[in-house]
Amino acid sequence: MSVLLGCIADDFTGATDLANNLVRAGMRAVQTIGVPAAALDAEVDAVVVALKSRTIAPAEAVAQSLAALRWLQAQGARQIYFKYCSTFDSTPAGNIGPVAEALMEALGCDFTIATPAFPDNGRTVFKGHLFVGDALLDESGMQNHPLTPMTDANLVRVLQAQARRRVGLVDYATVARGAAAIRERVARLRSEGVGIAIVDAISNDDLMRLGPALAGMPLVTAGSGVAIGLAANFGIAPSSAASALPRAGGWRAVVSGSCSLATNRQVADFVASGGAALAIDPVQIAAGADVAGQALEWAAPRLARGPVLVSSTADASAVRSVQGRLGAEAAGAMVERTIAAIARGLVERGVRQLVVAGGETSGACVQALGIAQLQIGAQIDAGVPWCHARSEAAGGAGLHIALKSGNFGSDDFFTKAFTLLE
Repeated sequence: MSVLLGCIADDFTGATDLANNLVRAGMRAVQTIGVPAAALDAEVDAVVVALKSRTIAPAEAVAQSLAALRWLQAQGARQIYFKYCSTFDSTPAGNIGPVAEALMEALGCDFTIATPAFPDNGRTVFKGHLFVGDALLDESGMQNHPLTPMTDANLVRVLQAQARRRVGLVDYATVARGAAAIRERVARLRSEGVGIAIVDAISNDDLMRLGPALAGMPLVTAGSGVAIGLAANFGIAPSSAASALPRAGGWRAVVSGSCSLATNRQVADFVASGGAALAIDPVQIAAGADVAGQALEWAAPRLARGPVLVSSTADASAVRSVQGRLGAEAAGAMVERTIAAIARGLVERGVRQLVVAGGETSGACVQALGIAQLQIGAQIDAGVPWCHARSEAAGGAGLHIALKSGNFGSDDFFTKAFTLLE
């Protein structure tokens, strides 16, 4: 097998988001959970290696990303794509800058681009500033993120704080003129000693203009949006055959560890529509209560009647209160472990259609479920497809699973997801 595009994603939902866009563009894509120990036994065009490296120590994120790179190179990958969140989640210490530069050094390239633009999900970049819908990044709710609070919308400034190389900009006026103008701007930036350039994009047309300008670039760094313009560089056109999954069955459940505004609305919509929902309390977890066992006991008699939701979702003030008692990292890891234990218990009890909300939560759940590889299926909402996987928790049987980034999806996402599988 020779892979055309080898991708490294810094969290599990982001990996699925990227794979989804590649499949929509016609590429046969598979997502691995972590770096595989052996070569893939499948004919695919693209492989997305999903890491859980977004919020770990920068040195460890670099080490994991380089291990993924070496494996992808062994599969013959012609181009490497480093995928991060469409809200550019990071801190002044990293991890976007350090990982991007480590990959550049390993690939021997002196220039790459960076853009989290994903217009289908309301993420646009204009004059180097990231917008979430109509709001600047630092006014979008992301300024309250518990692990990576984003307090500056100027991506050139944000990335420069993390990078040794000079960071520049390919502005919208250039992008609007097309691939040749973009290539000319890149050449000028390189001559000026710029190593990484933020690229403006406010529509899918911009991303499609960017795509051919990236042909042959050893490393691309971006959110998932740029993927829609890359398949054509390899002579691939969109095809629905790439997204076919096995027929779904079994009970249905949602587990959520995200505290984003979008997920809060989705939980509220599920409850308002009459769904069975249970909110778990992180303080009880910290006190040593068997919260996972209690949640599974609550869910057991309800599974046969329809989807159930178990959530630690809360508003920003409640999150800050818990973090104040337990510390941000400890509180987050504790909740992730509990949600993951609940997800495994639900699958052991017969759930075969599972929605997971939250990037860090998804990483913990996929690991707890013993999933090594995901086949990417049809899109539910922008950036979130259904996937199919073999799960140890299901006794090796097939499981349909959707990994939703906290900020993604319409208010009725949870209900819509299960309706799509029907």
